[in-house]
Amino acid sequence: MKNSEIAARDLSVLWHPCTQMKDHETIPLTPVAKGEGIYLYDFEGNRIIDAISSWWVNLFGHCNPYINQKIKEQLESLEHVILAGFTHEGIIRLSERLVKLSPEGLTRCFYADNGSSAIEVALKMSYHFHRNRGDERPLFVSLSDSYHGETLGALSIGDVALYKETYEPILIRSIQTPSPADQSVEAALEVVDVFERLLQERGDEISALIVEPLVQGAGGMKMYHPIFLTETKKLCERYGIHFIADEILVGFGRTGSMFACEQASIAPDFLVLSKGLTGGYLPLSVVLTTENVYGSFYCEYNPIRSFLHSHSYTGNALACAAANATLDIFESENVIEKNRQTIAFIADELKRFKTMKHVKEVRQCGMIAVIELHGFDPSRRIGLQIHRACMEQGVLIRPLGSVIYVMTPYVITLEELQTVFTAIEKAILSIDVQTGLGVIKHQNAATSL
Repeated sequence: MKNSEIAARDLSVLWHPCTQMKDHETIPLTPVAKGEGIYLYDFEGNRIIDAISSWWVNLFGHCNPYINQKIKEQLESLEHVILAGFTHEGIIRLSERLVKLSPEGLTRCFYADNGSSAIEVALKMSYHFHRNRGDERPLFVSLSDSYHGETLGALSIGDVALYKETYEPILIRSIQTPSPADQSVEAALEVVDVFERLLQERGDEISALIVEPLVQGAGGMKMYHPIFLTETKKLCERYGIHFIADEILVGFGRTGSMFACEQASIAPDFLVLSKGLTGGYLPLSVVLTTENVYGSFYCEYNPIRSFLHSHSYTGNALACAAANATLDIFESENVIEKNRQTIAFIADELKRFKTMKHVKEVRQCGMIAVIELHGFDPSRRIGLQIHRACMEQGVLIRPLGSVIYVMTPYVITLEELQTVFTAIEKAILSIDVQTGLGVIKHQNAATSL
């Protein structure tokens, strides 16, 4: 079967996420026939390095033999069961392990299907907690350039206009406080002071502060110093405001520690996890919270006080099997320690970009590497052109505008990582710097996602 045949069938029935479908009149789809390790293979045998972990979810490679095996074993006994009034061993074991792994004090797990849904759970829990105590706090605070998902509640507290602006009239109320300008201590402390002034003025209206610890994902992969988390958590405690850590992107080793909050030595009131939770296999998310939050809803049946929130596939047994298998790999293969060599190698690879003409900044947080470009009119869609030039070399990246990032599965070799960064370097160098128009010289790029 040819790629073109699959693409034609797709375009007759599908509407793809985060995509202007008209682009595919000129930019072909990339049909994927199979995955293996860090590679995706199309229907004509071409292979592509998945350098973005398929939207940041894949940790241990496509079709990982161990995770495959555990899902198959689970499939022979139980595929799914309602979690209201029922339970199963897989979700109990997963919850016990997550409580043990997570920062101290997080003792209760509430499951949902995806990251955005889990954010909604945390927001509702926080607001409802305060209401159960007779305190009306309708506002949430997030950071500038933050992103927390696409459902209406999650979208409301984000700050990326590209996604949010159209739906502004139907969103819940939120306010933003500045995020640190860079990864320095000084930048972090400067905006901590701004946050404190906000709390002095409106602290009694605010239910929670929600942050993406250390790395702000879809808002441009901005990075900041852990001291920002340490100090804002102190302020939240002082003003009786919840601290929600959205580790959907950064959890499970992406920043160099199992959870990013560890680097700030803090325990949030809510820890939100998804993406890597199942190793990139199946939809699953979880909100971990404290006994204090759990206890505020624990009472004789009262529909006003109870947390009556649910999702049909909550705690799906197959997803839990994938998640438990993922945690098995972390335990048996000493993943966090092994990644340190890769992190050091990435730092060395990034040095080649620091003096390039169109590179504004190079930054890194653990396994996440960023090369930010400047000097191009946004209308030129330089990110798309860089993407196409890399695909031509067999490397999948998907820049956020002018921000190129690398976030590979952990099983990538150093030689394969070098291939990724070399492809990016060639793509940047192929820009027509004479005109400054951001035109890629290699216009015969075959694919785009």
